[in-house]
Amino acid sequence: MILTQLFVEIDDFMKEFEKEMKKRLISDGTVKRDRDTKLSLSEIMTIVVFFHISGYRNFKHYYINYVSTHLKNAFPDLLSYKRFVALKPRILLPLTMFMKYRRTGKCTGISFVDSTTLAVCHNRRIHQHKVFAGLAQRGKSSTGWFYGFKLHLIVSETGEIINFVFTPGNVDDRNEKTMRNLTQNLFGKLFGDKGYLSKKLFETLWDNGIQLITKIKKNMKNQLMPLIDKLLLRKRALIESINDQLKNISQLEHTRHRSPVNAMVNWIAALVAYSYQPKKPSINFGDDQRKMLVVA
Repeated sequence: MILTQLFVEIDDFMKEFEKEMKKRLISDGTVKRDRDTKLSLSEIMTIVVFFHISGYRNFKHYYINYVSTHLKNAFPDLLSYKRFVALKPRILLPLTMFMKYRRTGKCTGISFVDSTTLAVCHNRRIHQHKVFAGLAQRGKSSTGWFYGFKLHLIVSETGEIINFVFTPGNVDDRNEKTMRNLTQNLFGKLFGDKGYLSKKLFETLWDNGIQLITKIKKNMKNQLMPLIDKLLLRKRALIESINDQLKNISQLEHTRHRSPVNAMVNWIAALVAYSYQPKKPSINFGDDQRKMLVVA
C-alpha cells in the first residue's frame, strides 16, 4: 500500500515539476536529444525512496534480490542495476524539490534544531579517500573527529521535518548562512543544545521573531528561565531520536558511496522515507496547551 501511495504522490508532483521546468529552461538555440528512459523519473524516485522503507541495508542487494524479483509486476520495464545507478543523478533536483515542498511540515511555534554527522569514510582512510575529495571536510562532534558532511535539521514537536541543510563537516552549527537558510518561515521558540550558544545568533534570530533557547555552560552565570521552557528543553532528545532513526532505519549514513551526486540522492531519499513513517517521535500537546506554550 505504501509503495502505491508513494508512486502516486511522486508521479503527481513530477507532472507539475516537468511542466514548470520546461517553462523555465533557457535554450541556447541548439537542438538537443531528450530521449525518455524505459523507467520514468517517477519510477526511479519511487524505487530509491522505497529502499529506505524496505529494511534492506545495501541498495545493490535490495535492487537485485527484491525489486527485480518481487516488484517486477509493479515496474515491468526494470533496467539492469548498472544502468539504474547511472540514471540516479537525474532525480536529485526533483527529489529535493519533492522533499522541500511536499514532505516538510509546518512550523507550530515550537521547534528543535540539531545537526548530525555524515561520515563518508573511516578516519584512518581520510588521506586515501577520493570520492569526496575537495567536498568533504574534517569536523568534530560530541563523539569525536570525523570526515564528511553535516545534516542540519529543524523539526517540530510532532516529529515533522520543517527544514534541512547539508554542509561540509567543518561548518559550525552557529554559522550565519546555515542558520538563515534553516530558519526561513520559522517563528516562536527554537530549542537547541550548547553548540548553538551565541549572543550574536540569539539577537539575529530574535530580530526575526524567533527565540533561541539553549542550556548554559558551567562557567556561565545562571539565568532565569520560565519553567515551561526548561521542561521543553529537556524534550530536546526528540530531535536526537529522529537523527538516530534516520541513520539506523532510513540508512542515511554509510561509507559505500562512489559518487557525490548519488550520495546526495541517498540522503534526500532517506528524509523522504522518514516523512512517510506512520509513527514519528513526538510530544503530544492539546490545542489549548500549545497556544499557552507559544504565548509563554
